[in-house]
Amino acid sequence: MAGPAQVLPIGVLRMSLNLIMNTASSGLMAAQTQLRVVSDNVSNVNTPGYVRKIADQVAYSSNGIGAGVDVARVRLATDRFLQAASLKAEADAGRYGVQSELYDRIQALLGDPGGSGGLLNKVNGLFSAFSTLSDNAISGPYRQQALSQTQALFDEATRISTQIQAVREDADARISTGVARANDLLGQIEALNVEISRAAVAGGDTTGAESAQAALIDQLSAIMDVRVSVRPVGGVQVRTGTGMLLAGDGHATLDYNRAGAVNAESAFDEIWLTEPYGVKRPLLDHLGSGELRGLIDLRDKEAPAASQRLAELVTRISDELNRAHNASTSVPAPSVLTGRNVGTSLEAALTGFSGTTNVAVTNAAGAITARAEVVFSGGSMTINGAAATPANFLSVLNAQLGGAATASFNNGVLSIQATSSANGVVIADDATSPASKNGRGFSHYFGLNDLVRSDRPATYDTGLTAGSAHGFTAGETLTFRFAGASGARLRDITVQVPAGATMADLITALNDPMTGVGRLGSFALDPQGRLGFTSISGQGTTYSVIGDTTTQVPSGVSMTELFGLGGGVRASRLDGFSVRSDILAQPNRLALARLDLNAAPGTPALSVGDGRGALNLGKAGEVSATFEAAGAVGASSMSITRYVSELAGDVGGRAAAAQSRAEAAAAVRTEARQRQASQEGVNLDEELVSLTTYQQAFNASARMIQAAKDLYDTLLNMI
Repeated sequence: MAGPAQVLPIGVLRMSLNLIMNTASSGLMAAQTQLRVVSDNVSNVNTPGYVRKIADQVAYSSNGIGAGVDVARVRLATDRFLQAASLKAEADAGRYGVQSELYDRIQALLGDPGGSGGLLNKVNGLFSAFSTLSDNAISGPYRQQALSQTQALFDEATRISTQIQAVREDADARISTGVARANDLLGQIEALNVEISRAAVAGGDTTGAESAQAALIDQLSAIMDVRVSVRPVGGVQVRTGTGMLLAGDGHATLDYNRAGAVNAESAFDEIWLTEPYGVKRPLLDHLGSGELRGLIDLRDKEAPAASQRLAELVTRISDELNRAHNASTSVPAPSVLTGRNVGTSLEAALTGFSGTTNVAVTNAAGAITARAEVVFSGGSMTINGAAATPANFLSVLNAQLGGAATASFNNGVLSIQATSSANGVVIADDATSPASKNGRGFSHYFGLNDLVRSDRPATYDTGLTAGSAHGFTAGETLTFRFAGASGARLRDITVQVPAGATMADLITALNDPMTGVGRLGSFALDPQGRLGFTSISGQGTTYSVIGDTTTQVPSGVSMTELFGLGGGVRASRLDGFSVRSDILAQPNRLALARLDLNAAPGTPALSVGDGRGALNLGKAGEVSATFEAAGAVGASSMSITRYVSELAGDVGGRAAAAQSRAEAAAAVRTEARQRQASQEGVNLDEELVSLTTYQQAFNASARMIQAAKDLYDTLLNMI
């Protein structure tokens, strides 16, 4: 016989119902959280940069017994690998985008090689005008046209020089703005780090702050390349590409003092990065990409390189025009020839000449009335057969001219003046054995009959040797600033002019490893008297001159100007050229005739219609000239017209390459963003499925709660 049925105590039933109620309530709360997350995702489906939220749902247990469900956290669907790729793509797009934009401006300054304007086409127009003049040597309008074309070239060069510096000044201003923006973003990122950490400790929802922080990091990555890692306490650490801390446990500060008015010789301040722990370092060593890198490269490398190449081109045009003009003379000949500042003493300038030149005085009819034949041979010289030395050159020359003309040398300038204002002075090198030093004739070397003048030394083949006197005063100083391959400053070095008076002594002082630049490279004098610097192999060290107190005697120019030390002073030549003002005012002073040294005594040695000088001026663009290294291009020998073509191709190619890099970087950025969006963005179909799922879960939990309530009511009615 069966025993009586056992009835559970009411207390046990109540505990069971409580457990059911709690379990169902946890399901209800979890479903509510999931629905809220889905709702937030759906409402932000079109929000740019929004990262999808995910609620991580886990089973909850108590004492090993299932007790429902819990939402451990709400997080963002961030993919760190895709984020890193997107940040790098953003930085590259920022870098190459600004480079392309500013390089387009530089290319536009040069003009279209196929068009009628711009510097490159003015070069061709200049030589064409002189070629036309060779057949119309007595034509005033043709002379004026040739001179106008020449001056227009130099005016355009000045305009371009000014505009290139304006591009650099614009880049410098944008660097300053970029630094300020970066500081503001780093401050906001760090503030959100604090907010996220506090919310994480309190178990709150951090996704809103994390989304805002991710957007700020995206903006920062356009300015400079960064990499991001997650902190265990919540938030992120932001570092440069090389690992320098920018934000996380405090934020770094960038410091930059922008330059004022920018010119070719401007020295820019360093961008300093002060880490949260107080360590101060140059940013350029840790800057691989971003707008700042692009702007700095253009300001400090690309734009100066373009200036230097253009300056070298205009210098060679000037030099070749002067070569042709010095080989000719106007009719009647000028009564005085005044040279340019050669930057050395007369003794040093005369040393190294070979061949024969003639100093002639002509009357109003063009006949030679006095002549001094100067023969340079093996380090010695004669004037009309009389022995002379560099030290007594002027006195012997004046004696041989017999009072018809007087030569003098002051402040680096040689001058020869006819005694009578009705007479003229002509310098003519011998046809078979012309006088020459460093590839220049006597008149050309001293600039006695230059067509084009410069307001500063434009050529740097001084002809000085190791034994030559340098002319600077002991104790005067020259301050160099050396930079590494990244452009970051290495150190500033101040070198004193030594007590020794020769160039060998000066170079030894410059290269001293303790008080000079010897640890970074060395200076050396080449056979033409050019002073050049070579960095230690593999270091990629460059230098600029930021201070120069030197003054050479007798020329009065500084060491920087004399030798063209640093790219800045070389680029500054671009705006210093102009046609001689007296020739512009009186075109009949244009030297188009050649002196006939074989003319019989008393017969004219000059002819009014002689256009051989104009022909040489027209051909000046086709003769081979020696171009010094400029920008990233090494020294070479070629014609001016070929150099113009290569320069146009180089600048155009660089602009096109910059545009291509910018387009490629933008395409990579778009692809990276699309992949990131496909992973992190909102998919409406998926969210609608989740919405249905969690609605059903919510309903099921609600029904379970209702069932538990009904059981409670039944139980209470039984009591």
